[in-house]
Amino acid sequence: MKTFKIGGVHPQENKLTAGSPIVAAPLPQQAVVMLSQHIGAPAQCVVEKGTPVKVGTLIAQANGFVSANIHSPVSGVVAKVDMAADSSGYMKPAIYINVEGDEWEDSIDRSNTLIKECNLDAQAIINKIDEMGIVGIGGATFPTKVKLMPPPGMKPEVLIINAAECEPYLTNDHALMLAHTDEIMVGIEILMKAISVNKAYIGIEVNKPDAIALLTDKARSHNGIKVVPLKCKYPQGGEKQLIDAIINRQVASGALPVSTGAVVQNVATAYAVYEAVQKNKPLIERVVTITGTSLKNPGNYLARIGMPIEQLIEAAGGLSENAEKIILGGPMMGKATANIQAPTGKGTSGIVVMTQEDAHRQEPSPCIRCAKCVEACPMGLEPYLLSKATAMGNYEVAESHYIYDCIECGCCSFSCPAHRPLLDYIRMGKGKVMGIIRARNANDKK
Repeated sequence: MKTFKIGGVHPQENKLTAGSPIVAAPLPQQAVVMLSQHIGAPAQCVVEKGTPVKVGTLIAQANGFVSANIHSPVSGVVAKVDMAADSSGYMKPAIYINVEGDEWEDSIDRSNTLIKECNLDAQAIINKIDEMGIVGIGGATFPTKVKLMPPPGMKPEVLIINAAECEPYLTNDHALMLAHTDEIMVGIEILMKAISVNKAYIGIEVNKPDAIALLTDKARSHNGIKVVPLKCKYPQGGEKQLIDAIINRQVASGALPVSTGAVVQNVATAYAVYEAVQKNKPLIERVVTITGTSLKNPGNYLARIGMPIEQLIEAAGGLSENAEKIILGGPMMGKATANIQAPTGKGTSGIVVMTQEDAHRQEPSPCIRCAKCVEACPMGLEPYLLSKATAMGNYEVAESHYIYDCIECGCCSFSCPAHRPLLDYIRMGKGKVMGIIRARNANDKK
């Protein structure tokens, strides 16, 4: 069975919400829409206090090539344009909208009719995706139009759809595949047309046999699309690991994934592309897995962008007395938040409520040089060395040992028998080294 070659682990899956249908979350009384909810430059606000908006109204424009438009996820009136605390606690620009009813822009097709044919050419498809503010919603939030426009000299040969969903707890992609199979298949065809390829592979881990069977059946009527069952191994959803698993090509250090001939898009992004191109619908809502052993109603919720995290947790039954930690995303790559009043964004794939028992970190002990972290690293790095170099402030060593190639998957910390917080140090060191490299490059240009 196919999988990537280097490293990887298999944490307990805890797919508590597997098989849970998608349920619409209630509308908030106020939506707080952050202007930075994608990789790249924050969007530029185009509304002001008192501006009436509908669902789908453009409220912030992309501010550069690597940026994304933002549309109102609710109807009502702009209460203010101000700073808001994000899930990390940092104050960032945001648009506050008081919700009044649920009136949508007339241009959005809200019918359930499947539209199979796309008559747009490649550039028109990319322009529509850009206009609708589509980003990678597997978690990275990279503007989709940028990935569909590779640098000169790099020609895509194949589209790879990431439906692995290897993170423990998360089932939002699984639920989406079961509920909107036909739309996803059309979205994949649109993405193939946008990058002018005639082959697409959908990588799905074998713990989702119903999705594999359903998409395999649908793929028979779509030329060039093939479902590839994958062994359950984390972090198979990483671009480089998925490319290795499916087409047996490796992304060189510092190179773009498209250098292998592959463009990778998340399965939920393919669905968003279908809605954008065929239904003229901006990215104003997404499926979020809200889960945890202490929740009464864990499930997969269709939530508007800008909803308070707290309200979504309440929809799933609310916090219990033994709730200890709330993680946005999955427990391996997600980040804990202390601010549950913060709004969700385009990249909010999951909200995991962990109990004291689940969240407890064991006391670290000295490194025993067992090399389990080296064996587990899917990038072939030496996590123990990178962690020590960061702790000692020796960033030259960290850079010379490719700390910038770390994908922050957490396999090292997970596999460490000494319970050392390897990723915590490496993440800090990576940020320092990337800053040093940027400063050096800026000086070289002078």
